Amino acid sequence: MLRIFFYKYKKDEIEKLLSSLVVLVDKREKVNNHIIDYFEKRNIQYKIEKLKTGEYSAMLPKNDEYGIVRDLYYPIAIERKNSVDELVASITDRNRFENELIRAQKIHFILLVEEQDGYEKLIRGDYISKYNPKALLGSLKAFESRYDFATVYQSQKVSGNFIFHHLYYYIREMLMEGRI
Repeated sequence: MLRIFFYKYKKDEIEKLLSSLVVLVDKREKVNNHIIDYFEKRNIQYKIEKLKTGEYSAMLPKNDEYGIVRDLYYPIAIERKNSVDELVASITDRNRFENELIRAQKIHFILLVEEQDGYEKLIRGDYISKYNPKALLGSLKAFESRYDFATVYQSQKVSGNFIFHHLYYYIREMLMEGRI
């Protein structure tokens, strides 16, 4: 019988645990110097390793003082697309895209597109592919509903900030709820 233990941490304990948070970066992630630079300039710990889903996730390292007997890997992933063109190419390769979403079904999953006006480009058809804008939007929204994830569009210059804070607050909420 599997037993899951829940801990109730105090606010200062949660802050201490979060100060040890490690952002996981998929080793296959390409052209992400702007994100790594953000982490390094702010002394955010990160580790490069192969991830099953997405390009970014997070973990809390072992901490005997707070009853964490081994590294804790959290069920969260952020998939990054560097442009609407990359997003459209991914959706066009439906089997591969859907397989990624199937792998992500049981975790908190975010699709990050690094174009602040990406949604506008998507609905206007302002991308390289000949994919019909209405059909593309329909496919994306159907995938979001079917696999329960959100797509976020924003400027590349704030991606590192978004990734870190999304992971940080997700884990903080889990700790506050006693779900380590």
